[in-house]
Amino acid sequence: MQIALAPMEGLVDNILRDVLTRVGGIDWCVTEFIRVCDRLLPAAHFHKMAPELASGAQTAAGVALRVQLLGSDPVCLAENAALACELGAPVIDLNFGCPAKTVNKSRGGAVLLKEPELLHAIVREVRRAVPAHIPVTSKMRLGFDSPDGALDCATALAEGGSAHLVVHARTKVDGYKPPAHWEWVARVQDVVKVPVFANGEVWTLEDWRRCREISGVEDIMLGRGLVSRPDLARQIAAERDGVEFVPLDWQALLPLLQDFWLQARAELTPRAAPGRLKQWVAMLTRTYPEATALFTELRRETDCDRVGQLIGMPFIEAA
Repeated sequence: MQIALAPMEGLVDNILRDVLTRVGGIDWCVTEFIRVCDRLLPAAHFHKMAPELASGAQTAAGVALRVQLLGSDPVCLAENAALACELGAPVIDLNFGCPAKTVNKSRGGAVLLKEPELLHAIVREVRRAVPAHIPVTSKMRLGFDSPDGALDCATALAEGGSAHLVVHARTKVDGYKPPAHWEWVARVQDVVKVPVFANGEVWTLEDWRRCREISGVEDIMLGRGLVSRPDLARQIAAERDGVEFVPLDWQALLPLLQDFWLQARAELTPRAAPGRLKQWVAMLTRTYPEATALFTELRRETDCDRVGQLIGMPFIEAA
């Protein structure tokens, strides 16, 4: 059984990947999608989106990082996948699940689920372009506005050469509205011979148990649930391994929040850094009452020195 951290554009960047993988329980993670249009991207762009490539494609905790590409041109995607492998990507992941309107309008993400033949062509070309020892994987939703074509899409991806599928158990139109239709993950696994990961609406250990029972699959990809409850992967891993688990309380989480802020201050502009911290704290309010109180104080704060003080840090001079 594997537990993966989902790629979430605009949220799970290299900073949050670093912090969350240090909590434990995560077997591998994925970059935010790298958009591929009509050209070979410069190496610098890959390093910007995946700075871990300079460190063996691993986070500081030693968790493997996969590079995700998004686009609709099979040949161009293949060329960029080959470059990503040259730069150190150990796995190429393809995004067929992003529900964002701007992405779909440019023929990226979930809109491609209307075209199973194109899905097959993309995976086939990428598979041909990258070294044989490097897996190509895919992430999909159940469809654009209906799950009726989900099995055809999954079959197209698997037969194209995808080593496994991650199935976000909702359509594009569903967005992130509950429930996730885990029973469709079971149907996908019935028609493909590659492993299937369940994804969507797993916020707690009990959710994971129900997801496993309904979907019938062992492998799981965690997204917003893990960002909101940073020890969720560790909880699941502890139950999987039959070991005792001690929940991560607010006092244990606070140093990670502080380290996140340090990295945000070092990598982002003074204008952008507070927003990134607020974004994570807002998601933590689902689990921690202390985060609710902190978010109330942070909400309108834009001064970096004051933000640092509110999370218990001394004055930090920007680099």
